[in-house]
Amino acid sequence: MSPITVGIIGIVVLVLIMLLKIMPIGTAMALLGFIGFSYLVSIKGAYHTTVVDFFSVFTSYNLTVIPLFIFMGQILFNAGIGKRLYHVAYKWLGHLPGGLAIATIGACAGFAAISGSAIATAATIGTVSLAEMRRYKYSQALASGSVAAGGTLGVLIPPSVTFIIYGILVEESIGKLFIAGILPGLLLASLFTCTIYVMVKINPSISPTPGIMPSWKERVSVLTGVLETLALFVLVMGGLFAGFFTPTEAAAIGACGALILASLRRQLNWQGIARSFFEALRTSCMVMVIIAGATVFNHFLAITRIPYGLASWISGLPISPMAILAVIALMYLIGGCVVEALPLIIITVPIFFPVVQTLGFDPIWFGVMIVLLGQVGMISPPVGINVFVIAGVAKDIPLQTIFRGVVPFVLAMIICIIILMIFPKITLFLPNLMR
Repeated sequence: MSPITVGIIGIVVLVLIMLLKIMPIGTAMALLGFIGFSYLVSIKGAYHTTVVDFFSVFTSYNLTVIPLFIFMGQILFNAGIGKRLYHVAYKWLGHLPGGLAIATIGACAGFAAISGSAIATAATIGTVSLAEMRRYKYSQALASGSVAAGGTLGVLIPPSVTFIIYGILVEESIGKLFIAGILPGLLLASLFTCTIYVMVKINPSISPTPGIMPSWKERVSVLTGVLETLALFVLVMGGLFAGFFTPTEAAAIGACGALILASLRRQLNWQGIARSFFEALRTSCMVMVIIAGATVFNHFLAITRIPYGLASWISGLPISPMAILAVIALMYLIGGCVVEALPLIIITVPIFFPVVQTLGFDPIWFGVMIVLLGQVGMISPPVGINVFVIAGVAKDIPLQTIFRGVVPFVLAMIICIIILMIFPKITLFLPNLMR
């Protein structure tokens, strides 16, 4: 068989393994990469490549940014920051039509700025907000849909593990990717808010009458509960933006700062610290194995020449670069419905990135675009991982009700993607200001 045929078979088998969930995705990529490399080169070469790839990933200084940011999020999560963020968002936004759902989006955006995980954001804010919306007789579809969609902001608003992995795969600045996610993240949160507002205006029965607007004194006073967290985010992201810190240094400062803040507030006991270490270790190991497996699989794809052949073929098509990008975006939207976002990005970036480079698109902008496209898959059937997270938090809400509730938010995501495709400067404005 030709190398291209072997590569296509490897990709098809990998997709089938992911769909059938036969084995962990990291293990599957490493195994298929090893087998494919052995077939095309030699078993000795495959063994050497696999060992070197795993060793280089697990000893990489650049990848220490992943466990540090995850640890920062876990510390603040176990310190109860989620409840305080929701309380602040409710005081500021709760008087609007659909106020509790809008406050949920605001709290998700705030928690996303310290978490980097869509699942953690959805689970944390969902635990608090769903109980409140249930108490005020909100529609189950609106309540669950807003939490599931708002949770996806965790992978777009920095710090984001997905941005870290993309930056490593394409050798782009992780700091610039973080900063690039801020404005699109705020844009998407605003579109979610507008979606809720319009839904409630069209059908007022899905949410109760807005509450009384709190006084400015009340609204300002509740900010004291999250000022330290806000200061920590400004320190970490501001240091990255100004060029004072590398991403790894920023992550270390963030993790240390989170631990100090939680200790000063006396809101974290030894059990919480141990739980934070354990969860950070478990999640980091899972991500590292996926990265190592993807590295092996990508080396196999490289010798098949599929990425470069695809880039040459697509660049020769008699259509505009934007039309080609639209086709790639459609493939991500479809793929996100059946494959989880992180493995999808890890597998496809080495294939599509040469195409993007050939077409002349900015790699920072493209990184934000595929993260957004991956977000859509997080709430789309049949995978929709955030939907299943909410189903676990609110066991009384049927799965089909949650999927029905996220439909308007999927439309808001698609609108956001179209806006960023038409106006890429929204994404690139802040990164272009960096030193």
